[in-house]
Amino acid sequence: MEFLIVTGLSGAGKSRAVDALEDIGFYCVDNIPPKLITAFYELSQQAKGALSRVAVVTDIRGGDMFSSLLETLDELKSEKKEYRILFLDANDYVLINRFKETRRKHPLAENCLGSLEQAVKLERGVLKPVREKADYIIDTSYLSPAQLKERISNLFLGDSSDALMIHCVSFGFKYGIPNESDLVFDVRCLPNPYYVEELKNLTGLDEPVRSYVMKWDQTKGFIDRFLNLIDYMIPLYCNEGKSQLVISIGCTGGHHRSVALAQLLYNHLIEKDMRTSVSHRDIQKQ
Repeated sequence: MEFLIVTGLSGAGKSRAVDALEDIGFYCVDNIPPKLITAFYELSQQAKGALSRVAVVTDIRGGDMFSSLLETLDELKSEKKEYRILFLDANDYVLINRFKETRRKHPLAENCLGSLEQAVKLERGVLKPVREKADYIIDTSYLSPAQLKERISNLFLGDSSDALMIHCVSFGFKYGIPNESDLVFDVRCLPNPYYVEELKNLTGLDEPVRSYVMKWDQTKGFIDRFLNLIDYMIPLYCNEGKSQLVISIGCTGGHHRSVALAQLLYNHLIEKDMRTSVSHRDIQKQ
């Protein structure tokens, strides 16, 4: 049985994640108190195959009951009940705006005298130990619902016993580093197509930009060392039992150099039969 515990910050997209999980065959239960997770795990096992993929959502909505989650995780581990944790994250600014737009009340608002900013900060502190235990972290700050669904599908449509899932991300430093990054590479040191008039409005997915980025000796030297480092590190992460590796490549705006190199890394890993996906976070930004 594949058993997934979904948690994360309020407003980070857990409901949309559950919808995506249901679409790919998970039986999902929302807002379950942590102390009931072990009992539900055993009931799912007793279903004898009828519930082969199960996802339960537990979060701060449970109030004081949520504080027992770490104890429950230790209990599952001691009883050799296999599980994975999916953590949904987003930056504070995005979370605050989402609550303002929907006019929803944050679950911890009353604890912070109605301050939304303080409620988000408090929740992030409470969830920090759980985030550190997570097998998968998805930063939804700049993901559309369709992109989140694609990420979920890429992570969980494969066999859970496969080697780790590698996600390649291009981004612009001017918009911030993706929160979920395990490895971050800065390619702002490479020649920038932005200053070539005929390339300025294209992206790293266009052949003229790719050719420009790749033709320089600086880029060729970087690529040789970069791919060798990644090839060396991936087996080390596999040996440690890591489930997801997010490799982020950033340039200034996330349109040209980072896109071309994230796509190159994705193609390199696909050729090696790795479970791999790619996204270009800031490619649509002006």
